[in-house]
Amino acid sequence: MLAMADRMAKQALFDTFGAVAKALGSGRRAEIVDLLAQGPRSVDEIATEIGQSVANTSHHLRALAAGGLVLSTRQGTRVIYRLAGPEVMALWRALRDVAAEHIGQIERLARDYLGERDGLEPLPRAELARRLKARDVVMLDVRPAAEYAAGHIAGARSVPVDEIQRRLKEIPKTRRIVAYCRGRYCVYADDAVRILRRKGYRAERLEDGFPEWRDEGLPVAIGAR
Repeated sequence: MLAMADRMAKQALFDTFGAVAKALGSGRRAEIVDLLAQGPRSVDEIATEIGQSVANTSHHLRALAAGGLVLSTRQGTRVIYRLAGPEVMALWRALRDVAAEHIGQIERLARDYLGERDGLEPLPRAELARRLKARDVVMLDVRPAAEYAAGHIAGARSVPVDEIQRRLKEIPKTRRIVAYCRGRYCVYADDAVRILRRKGYRAERLEDGFPEWRDEGLPVAIGAR
């Protein structure tokens, strides 16, 4: 049996572990972590992305900071948030994987959001890396331009999904096209592939997104072009 002091110390330790899990115990906070995996964002930008007021978003960010999951810096009058480290992305990825494996409704919910993916078989990262070396593919980053500037797969072109229709002339029809976005549960790449295929392009989507590519140690670049 543990002595009372040891029991209290153990409870304090495990309560702190629990506080980290509690910080992710909200869909909006999980969404913020997924967003910040793409790069740092201001409170206003995060609020717009997750469809919340600035006040509600600030509340969620304080909870994430208390759990040690995000850090902030001040740039003039703006407060910029970022993930506290790569292990936060690893935690978020593990949580998604456990949910997908053990909660049956995840697949249905994902399908409701992403749409049917029949015919949209994902391209593995290793295969994309091989094609890039062979220079036989055009890669499109279809996330918002700010996310591309914060970091992208080396050699990718920035063509946000809502700009594809008017920028089709920039995308060669003679080459295979691979689109990628934020990750497995991001709809942008799926939508981009559907648009391109309707226009006669040979288009595929990457199996996941930029964070997974970066964390695999594959070539990345920073900045707009």
